[in-house]
Amino acid sequence: MKRKIICIVLALTIAATAFFGFGGVTTEKSKFIKYVDFNASYSAMCYAMKADIDSQKTDVKISWIDILSYLAAKYGNDFKKYKSKDADAFIKRVKAGEKIEDITKDMKYFSYYKQCFDAALGGFVGKYKEQTTVDGKVVWQEKYGLKVFSPIAKTYPYSDFDDFGAGRSFGFNRKHLGHDLMGATGTPVIAIESGTVEVMGWNRYGGWRIGIRSYDKKRYYYYAHLRQNRPFAANLKEGMTVKAGDVIGYIGRTGYSDSENVNGINQSHLHLGMELIFDESQKESDNEIWIDMYAITILLQKHKSEVQRNPDTKEFTRLYQYDDEIKN
Repeated sequence: MKRKIICIVLALTIAATAFFGFGGVTTEKSKFIKYVDFNASYSAMCYAMKADIDSQKTDVKISWIDILSYLAAKYGNDFKKYKSKDADAFIKRVKAGEKIEDITKDMKYFSYYKQCFDAALGGFVGKYKEQTTVDGKVVWQEKYGLKVFSPIAKTYPYSDFDDFGAGRSFGFNRKHLGHDLMGATGTPVIAIESGTVEVMGWNRYGGWRIGIRSYDKKRYYYYAHLRQNRPFAANLKEGMTVKAGDVIGYIGRTGYSDSENVNGINQSHLHLGMELIFDESQKESDNEIWIDMYAITILLQKHKSEVQRNPDTKEFTRLYQYDDEIKN
């Protein structure tokens, strides 16, 4: 009888571990993160990013990921409590030579938040080269800063608000797991980050859409409701790599239809989504992690891709070339 009870308890423990990812017995597959609530405010991200960039000119380099992770652990992920003096206190201790593991040793969830922020923002800041015009000549400049781009081309207006989690009813009742940017049909859509085109084509919900995976495989960007008839940039295909800042498509209002190439959306806009992937089993599953991109999209306005139109083909391409394959 005693042996039977022990076996039952062990079986229940293993089952709980497999389902929740924690417990007395763990497997390699159960150790990845299964939930992220991205709450970092625009002001906190700006402050942390500036501190990171400024530190590159000093002997002590400070990662904005570490700053945001510290703040999230301190506030219990409630960034409404954010105060720049809290970031300054952390930065001061790092500059004084304290190790981050010592500063955060009593923060139970620092490691968790660091993994979350690294997944969401890890490819955003670093070294890159970009063309610009100086004294009438196009030259290359090497920079350190925000490497990624706004999803809307430079000079093209759009409007938005924080609509993550709002209700949607086409097909079935569900939450909106993305961010809508309202703009005119034909507005050039820009690749936020360099990566590989994993998905391209029609979907009854998203209409004409593109899915791009970051090189580190942690971020999957979803661009949907693209333009009817000519939704994609010329020659774009699944499996291709794109550079951050490339034109990948055009805003439209396709989708919400079982028939292909139908304008089922009332207002032209770009549906933008970011899925975080800690394990490949999460991709195309019931356990996908989509995060609120509202604050991130505001941050991305700091770096916009300037485009040019070919009068013959009526296609848009980026004006200045870019290279982010530089070791930090």
